[in-house]
Amino acid sequence: MSCFSWLYTLWPSSCLSLLLIELVGRQLGLRVGLQVVQTVTCSQWGTTSNQGLFQDGDVVIGGLFNLHYHPPAIDHSFTQLPHYKPCIGSLTDISHVSFLLWSQFRTLEEINNSTMLLPGVKLGYHIFDSCGRPPWALQAALSLVGGDSTSCDHPVHLIIGGASSITSQILSKILGPLSVPLISYLSSCPCLSDRHQFPNFFRTIPSDIYQARAIARLAIRFKWTWIGAVVANNDYGHMAVKEETQGKGVCLAFVETLQRENIVRDARRAALRIQASNARVILVFSWYTDVRELFLQLAKINVTNRQFLASEAWSTSGNLLQNLATFKVASGVLGVAIRSSPIPGFSNYLRSLHPIHRPDDEFLKEFWENEFGCTPRRSLWKASLPACSGTKSLDGVQHSFTDTSQLRVTYNVYLAVYAAAHALHSLLSCPNRDSTPGNNSSTCSSRKHIKPRELLQHLNKVNFTTPQGETFYFQGADIPAKYDLVNWQNTPEGSLKLVLIGRVDGFDLHLNESAIQWSTGSNQVPVSVCSESCPPGTRKANRKGEPLCCFDCVSCPEGEISNTTGSLHCERCPFEFWSNAEKTACVPRQLDFLSFNETLGITLTAAAVSGAAVTTVVFVVFICYRQSPMVRANNSELSFLLLVSLKLCFLCSLVFIGRPSLWSCCFQQAAFGISFVLCVSCLKVKTIVVLAAFCSARPGAAALIKWFGKGQQRGSVCILTCIQVTICAIWLSLSPPEPRRDLGFQGSKVTLECAMASVVGFSLVLGYIGLLACTCLLLAFLARKLPDNFNEAKLITFSMLIFCAVWVAFVPAYISSPGKYVVAVEIFAILASSYGLLICIFAPKCFIILLRPEKNTKKGLMAR
Repeated sequence: MSCFSWLYTLWPSSCLSLLLIELVGRQLGLRVGLQVVQTVTCSQWGTTSNQGLFQDGDVVIGGLFNLHYHPPAIDHSFTQLPHYKPCIGSLTDISHVSFLLWSQFRTLEEINNSTMLLPGVKLGYHIFDSCGRPPWALQAALSLVGGDSTSCDHPVHLIIGGASSITSQILSKILGPLSVPLISYLSSCPCLSDRHQFPNFFRTIPSDIYQARAIARLAIRFKWTWIGAVVANNDYGHMAVKEETQGKGVCLAFVETLQRENIVRDARRAALRIQASNARVILVFSWYTDVRELFLQLAKINVTNRQFLASEAWSTSGNLLQNLATFKVASGVLGVAIRSSPIPGFSNYLRSLHPIHRPDDEFLKEFWENEFGCTPRRSLWKASLPACSGTKSLDGVQHSFTDTSQLRVTYNVYLAVYAAAHALHSLLSCPNRDSTPGNNSSTCSSRKHIKPRELLQHLNKVNFTTPQGETFYFQGADIPAKYDLVNWQNTPEGSLKLVLIGRVDGFDLHLNESAIQWSTGSNQVPVSVCSESCPPGTRKANRKGEPLCCFDCVSCPEGEISNTTGSLHCERCPFEFWSNAEKTACVPRQLDFLSFNETLGITLTAAAVSGAAVTTVVFVVFICYRQSPMVRANNSELSFLLLVSLKLCFLCSLVFIGRPSLWSCCFQQAAFGISFVLCVSCLKVKTIVVLAAFCSARPGAAALIKWFGKGQQRGSVCILTCIQVTICAIWLSLSPPEPRRDLGFQGSKVTLECAMASVVGFSLVLGYIGLLACTCLLLAFLARKLPDNFNEAKLITFSMLIFCAVWVAFVPAYISSPGKYVVAVEIFAILASSYGLLICIFAPKCFIILLRPEKNTKKGLMAR
């Protein structure tokens, strides 16, 4: 079995991976077993030692940094073993590299001088250049844990490094079986949070998932629901798109991807898409080199009115800030950045650096040559440079190298070193240090026999307070999410500057909105929505086939309101309330009743008064012509009583109009019932008298008329009316109608009506009237063919037919009418039946009395 059999089970099954493993195996010359890596004798690892910085100590910490950016070309012809030469070229970013290196140096010095942290233990470092590529990082990492030719006796047990997520994944997979902890300061892929796959991985930068959520919260805060997205075509970009749209109310107008191999073509396509879209806010989740090309393409087509949201990969890029070609496009960028924090004494430490004090520091030498144009000592590859006079100093030099106002990745390195130191302190702390080895029952380790597995266990439990007063601990592989919020603002000099405008602490967003300079150049927050927010009084109605952020605004139905902007639903008002005209608030429903001021009330009042007036006129006519045959022949006393009852019927309808009260509710029903019973009683008695008069003319029936004299007529009317009075009295005394609000009718008004507490009572009143009317109709029908030139029985028959028809139609109309129209229906029935009786019975008589006086004689009435 090969000594690298354990690697094949962990590494992805690709040809490149297998070749890389084989390469490492051949260079290491390792044999069987895991212990070989730790017990192997010194071997030559190419010339990597020439690209490293070393300082011995009791315990040594490894470091991997991307110091150069030109990896050498590798011939993969597969005809011979590839040879990985040292990474050569210029430093990636002199200030960035210097910060990373010397922050670790300064932190180690700070820890070594501490009397509280690792007292009596000196920390050393072995730092290698990983060259920004996984193969070099892997070679350097194995060199650190296995021991290099320059440091055979000091293999490291912890590595700070992994400047990219893919590099950290590879290193963690390889170092995992050895339980060597790996603390990354720049690997932010969410996949690295998986403790099952990467149990030995830690990081001092939050997972990318948290910055994507922070940007989503920014979009929600400024109500940007319609944004465009330009992302890297990898997990980094796709994760951002997923987090932006996952249940946060943000819709993507478009998603454009940028591929590094086709960056010019992809950037041009994305720029044209941004120009054509109505989205005014654009999220860019990619690397700063890709963003630079995108901004160049946007500048070419003069797109300068977009608000860009930046990920931490480019939000603090000095290269973009200083690029004059993209100045107008990049103005107002709002982004999430790696949080910054000051490191005590770091600025003075940087200014005091000098190659004389650090003769073995190749990176300080290279920086010195680039900054001052001279070499501290003769260099083979820069022999043309003159030697420095020795008076050169960084003190007073204005350079990005000496600017420590915003330490971001540097602070992450600072935290990583402190986390390692505290884990070592916990591991090396012995409560019974003075006791003999045989009696020492503690589980602490010796500084010379540190086991990576034990160090890994203590690193999982790290919890300390930094010199800045910040509590630090790991949550699995991660730390609590903390970011800076930055804004790119114009300066009077015509350039852009980075301004801190807020912070993200976990789920809390602290933002100084007044300090933001937007892309428009004003303090007005840009608007980026697919549809304008629905105003109060309306609700959202989604458009079929379009995103949720695209909608129409629909007015709320009657009786429902929405009092907030952008409501999804309208809320129904309580029963006693109704929506106002704007549908924004529920207001008390207005009391509605049939009043004298409205058109319907005025019309019915006029009809009632007119009927009463006409009845009065007829009454006067009958008074004036009371001695005439027409009046005397038709039982004048009952005729006068009938006219009085008809007038009461007309007038009682007025009681139904107006605001209902307890007395009006009782009086209107009593007046209606008694008036109509009096009226129908008179008609019934008149009909009976007519029948009795004609029947008495038959032989042997002369005495019949004696039973229907004046007194009997009056008594009959009185008895019939008293029955109705008794019914009304019992009804109103036991369960009278009372005013009540009818909430059943949905509208802006609530009807105030006289509610029938007892339906039985009202039914008895109507039933008694109906009984009298039917009896009267039957009697009149029987008397319709009696011999008489002017047969009053016919007139009574017609009038009672109209009366019965009106009140039969009244019942369904009364039941089905809403609100105040119930009262109007009852008044109409009263007036219609009253007019029917008045016209059918008295109109022919008045016609003869006033217009045909020649017929108003006894002969005329008796003629056949």
